[in-house]
Amino acid sequence: MAGSFIVFEGGEGAGKSTQEALLAQWLQSHGQTVVRTREPGGTPAGEAIRTVLLSNEYTGLTDRAEALLFAAARGEHAAQVIRPALESGAIVVCDRYLDSSVAYQGYGRNLGADYVRNLSLWATQDLVPNLTVLLDVDPTVGLSRVQSPDRLESEPIGYHQRVRQAFIDIAGSDPQRYLVIDANQDKDSIAEQIRRRVAGLLGIA
Repeated sequence: MAGSFIVFEGGEGAGKSTQEALLAQWLQSHGQTVVRTREPGGTPAGEAIRTVLLSNEYTGLTDRAEALLFAAARGEHAAQVIRPALESGAIVVCDRYLDSSVAYQGYGRNLGADYVRNLSLWATQDLVPNLTVLLDVDPTVGLSRVQSPDRLESEPIGYHQRVRQAFIDIAGSDPQRYLVIDANQDKDSIAEQIRRRVAGLLGIA
């Protein structure tokens, strides 16, 4: 496709939203057309599913139902937002994508990484990012930054530790497609490292 797909991943409180916004601003300053989006969400149906997935009202949601809902929202998101934007030549910058499901449901919920990954690949027709930026932070540090924990943020620390290790393992399996950054650094230093990698990816001087 004509565009490029860049995703931000990481545990809670890693600063994904901040860095996603900074990158989008930088790309736009270089004349790029940018579509910013997030998961779960990005479409009306996806935002409705997001409410179910993250609201503390649904604490009894089963693990498999959770995984299926994430995949459903992602399939709609890919079809309605991400793929059309990429085909038009835009750069899509997304806060979370497929690897979050693998980490949070595959590893965190012990549902099996391959099962969860294949479910999302089926839902999205094998749409994967050109680059995934992983902002790595110790869960105890990241969670301390969260003001009003949602349903997933309220899980025990052991769950979040499994999620962190999952992200590290996923990124390590394909270093050419991942950029792993220590999220304890100041935001400007992190943003500069991301810009350097993205500039090389896109051929921006």
